[in-house]
Amino acid sequence: MSKKPRKKISSSANVNEPPSLFENMELFSNSETLPGKQEDVEAVENADENGDNEELNNSSALYDEQSGSGPLRELMDQNFLQFASYTICNRAIPTVEDGFKPVQRRIMHALKEKDDGRFIKVANVVGHTMQYHPHGDASIADAIVNLTNKRYLIEGQGNFGSIHTGDRAAASRYIECRLTDLARTQLYNQKITTYIPSYDGRNQEPVLLPCKLPLLLMLGAEGIAVGLSTYIMPHNFIELLEAQINIIRQKPFQVLPDFPTGGKMDVAEYADGIGKIKVRATIATRDKNKLVITQLPFGQTTETLINNIEEAIRKKKLAVKQINDYTAEKVEIELVLASGTSQERAIQMLYAFTSCESSVSTRPVVLYRNRPVEMTTSEILKASTELLMDLLKRELELRLNELDDLFHSKTLEQIFIEERIYQRIEEKVTWEEVQKAVISGFEPFLNRLRRAITLEDVDRLLQIKIRRISRYDINKSRQEIENILEEEGTVKNNLNQLKRYTTQYLTNLIKKYRAQYPRLTEVVGSGFKQVEVRKLTATELSLKIDRANGYIGTEIKGGDELFQCSSLDKIIVVWDDGSYKMMPPPDKLFVDSNWIYCQIFNKTKEFTAVYLEPEYGFTYIKRFAFGGAIQHKDYRLAPEKSKILLFQEDAPESIFVKYKPAKHQQIHQQVFSPLAEVRIKGVAARGIQMTTKSIARIVTKEPGWWKESERGSKGILT
Repeated sequence: MSKKPRKKISSSANVNEPPSLFENMELFSNSETLPGKQEDVEAVENADENGDNEELNNSSALYDEQSGSGPLRELMDQNFLQFASYTICNRAIPTVEDGFKPVQRRIMHALKEKDDGRFIKVANVVGHTMQYHPHGDASIADAIVNLTNKRYLIEGQGNFGSIHTGDRAAASRYIECRLTDLARTQLYNQKITTYIPSYDGRNQEPVLLPCKLPLLLMLGAEGIAVGLSTYIMPHNFIELLEAQINIIRQKPFQVLPDFPTGGKMDVAEYADGIGKIKVRATIATRDKNKLVITQLPFGQTTETLINNIEEAIRKKKLAVKQINDYTAEKVEIELVLASGTSQERAIQMLYAFTSCESSVSTRPVVLYRNRPVEMTTSEILKASTELLMDLLKRELELRLNELDDLFHSKTLEQIFIEERIYQRIEEKVTWEEVQKAVISGFEPFLNRLRRAITLEDVDRLLQIKIRRISRYDINKSRQEIENILEEEGTVKNNLNQLKRYTTQYLTNLIKKYRAQYPRLTEVVGSGFKQVEVRKLTATELSLKIDRANGYIGTEIKGGDELFQCSSLDKIIVVWDDGSYKMMPPPDKLFVDSNWIYCQIFNKTKEFTAVYLEPEYGFTYIKRFAFGGAIQHKDYRLAPEKSKILLFQEDAPESIFVKYKPAKHQQIHQQVFSPLAEVRIKGVAARGIQMTTKSIARIVTKEPGWWKESERGSKGILT
């Protein structure tokens, strides 16, 4: 059984032609159309009835071992392709042409149909949108709230939630909305919009809205589809328009994100939309021991940020004793610092250990000319500019045709009345004679017309009422025709100079809306100053020891301080049997009384160890570095049951050894040097045999018991 070829998504350069993806991306197919389904099911049933399972299993009609094809594979291929295409094109990914996902486009279409300038209950809009959108009402209501909070297209009345606090909107039956003036004037033109049947065939919905704005970059978008996702940040409306003017004039331009929550932004890694940015809260000082967060970083609310700060306080990252949230129309989170805490240091700690600073990655995957594609923000804006010029051109051409029709009808009416052609029909008996009389009456004046007279023109003239003829104002009619000719000249000039016309169009938008949409997010020109976290937290914790009970930790009350460290540090503990362990600074850890070394872990630091191995009683010396280690895993630097006699950082100049007295022993002490020449080995290596004698004492500085007169005082390390 051969595979059916997959349908291809065709491309269309005309943004308002019905995209082929709407024709090819049906979510549900009839069972008859699924490749190989019906025939193969019947074959299986017949085989089961006849007991011919062996022949069925070997049938190449159902499964081809070489190609791997079969009914289930083809069924999955077809259905998965349909599902993936539907998710990408009809749900999750926005289009460049009008900037909308399907649910948003249908909401805007429904709002336009119900628009009378007054507020409409959101529940009514949701119900009207469901005529076009084949999904639940909750997703539509959420999309309306989301669009309203983005300010540009929908004006809300009532509780639409808060982008600052994260509070949800009231139920859709309690809140109202309407189109903004910007949406009314820039999104709709029924005359150049292509419509297709809705999902149930009862209504007509637009394929794309003829949007004159770079709406995709204005609103931003995020979505997850099958095999891909998109994340586009919102940008400043006015800056986008100014960049479009530069595109038309072929000048350099740059567009950067702008968030409704404000804050600060580092765009060093933005990479024209295919990278990431760092965002920070705006933090001010108040009094001597207070900080105030006045603007949030993108993606955070006051609730999530406060929870994050409280978590940092619990982990002792921040010295904050009280948090007061005074947020209303504006963000105001007051932090009362602990006594003696520096405000500047506290700000750095907030950026280092809380969501007051975070990074956001972007990936602008969009639908452009019916195909999913990854584009940079510059490419999206250039495409939007081309689409704007195309829409303006089509509107001008449409207006030129309308003016031509208007000139024709006005001129016919003027000649019909001024030349009293209507009097020719007084004695005509039949309708055909009346029509011929009117047409023949225009013959002397055909040079004043642009095209021939049709019977439709005659019918329209004969419908003029006598009252209108009697009150006909010749001067007014001539002035109207002159106005038409003047407007025609303007439209033709605009068509001939489309770039100039588009630039002026954008300039007028900038003048009208500049004050309404200022930039909210501060762009830090030189980037954020890097917070040196380890330096900032170097003395964050104090590791103490309770010698009486054998505990070390940061939560020990009293005790002796071993050293100060950071919660980011790792410490290493070594015991006198040669075992060791690496770990974060513990709250409280039992180490017994046989620990010999505890310090901040440094895998490259060099050590010198002398140990007594248990099997033969020989003593070994080695130099080593710990290298990499896994947290909380038990390691050894000497064999089991060994005894560490000396453990020291770096290499001492000399090691002085005194041996235990023994029968016939001639050498009672030795000095070993230079130790810096001993080769460094791995931590698990045996080392160099130092002596076979039993050691009584071992030190690194010349002791009082050292006798220069003793024989064999120089040890050998090989």
